[in-house]
Amino acid sequence: MASGWQALRRGESASERRRQLERAHEQFVGSAAIAADREARERFAEQVALRPVVLESWLRSQRRTIDPDRPPDRPALSEDQLAELRRVHPIGRVLPVIERLLLDAAEDAGFIVAVGDAAGRLLWVDGDFRLRSRAEDMGFRAGMDWSEGSVGTSAPGSALALDHAIQVLGAEHYNRAVHQWSCTAAPVHNPETGAIIGVIDVTGGDSAASRHILPLVEATLGAVEAELKLESLRDLIEERRSAGARPAPRSSSTTRLVVLGRDPAILEHGDASLPLTGRHAEILLALAAAPQGLTAAALAEEVYGTAGSEQTLRAELVRLRKWCEQAGIDLGLSSRPYRMAQRIRIDGIEMLEALERGAHRLALAAYEGPVLPASTAPVAERLRSEVDATLREAMLQSAGADPLFEYAQHWAGDDAEVWETLLQVLPPLSPKRARVVARLEALDDGG
Repeated sequence: MASGWQALRRGESASERRRQLERAHEQFVGSAAIAADREARERFAEQVALRPVVLESWLRSQRRTIDPDRPPDRPALSEDQLAELRRVHPIGRVLPVIERLLLDAAEDAGFIVAVGDAAGRLLWVDGDFRLRSRAEDMGFRAGMDWSEGSVGTSAPGSALALDHAIQVLGAEHYNRAVHQWSCTAAPVHNPETGAIIGVIDVTGGDSAASRHILPLVEATLGAVEAELKLESLRDLIEERRSAGARPAPRSSSTTRLVVLGRDPAILEHGDASLPLTGRHAEILLALAAAPQGLTAAALAEEVYGTAGSEQTLRAELVRLRKWCEQAGIDLGLSSRPYRMAQRIRIDGIEMLEALERGAHRLALAAYEGPVLPASTAPVAERLRSEVDATLREAMLQSAGADPLFEYAQHWAGDDAEVWETLLQVLPPLSPKRARVVARLEALDDGG
């Protein structure tokens, strides 16, 4: 039998092994007795020389009632979700390492290189053009879910499920559509916490599961995690610098709109913190997002969501100017188009910038709730959606166990995926695991 993680023994014929595996797969899928009886499973595995890791994966696939004849046909991510996840995922920052060490060689050898997230969703797929075209026919493309829970046994899905590099040859795949393919994959870990954040996979013909491919993938993985460690150290230095720096005294020209979890919003100007009405906050939010200015119709659309509200908007702008004058604030409001000469900082935008540079703890500390939670203005709803979605993805993909636990408790109480991810990243002996398990059980019961 081959070693636990490699598909072939030294000198073993891949074509002969393929034929053995095809017979074993047909026998397993066609017989309920193998799965039901432990002794039958042991006899079966011994007779067909099936690796235990593969048999256990087949059993998990069968328990999940995965159809071995149905490859994935619908994307798990929309185009917008895929683009956003690529933007915030930490592996995106180290793609040049994968390209240099793996992709160049893969293109020459006729392989595909895929990178997925911790949930098994493929984020990047590159390599031999003709192979990619064929692979897309069976659903192996960016945006698709290739976790064990979706397609059964495969190198990327099983590497994530087992937290170990693994090869899968031909009919070791649970899905028949993948039997012509072989692959080698390894999970990528967060350098701070050890939690899985993604997977690197090489897919192709028999040579993609040859003995020399696994060390190549593992070497690439080592370089990727080392680079992630360097990125993490840079982020930590930046975060400490941001947290430890003394805030500069606000001059009269410094203005900041505080909208996270606020109703009413707060306008910070100099040393003053002044509450704003909902409409005034929405107008300032829209103008701050469009420094080049907006026509009356465009500004009304951003604030009211309907056309023909220009007269109402103009009256509100008169009240806003009067309020600013009484508060001693000069925003430089002008018309045709409507815009502000004064630059206003937005706390929600600052939080997005912190997430983009990887300062997750800083961003989580700044998050006090959704943007203008009571507002139905399109400009507020758009920023609210962007902030909440980006924070969630950043927490799921690259945050440590402690910030993820804080996020789950305060902001994701009913989000089963967040709690399931938290269970994966917590250390085995963490006292928080009991709380997480209890919450997942309550969610399963509908509570």
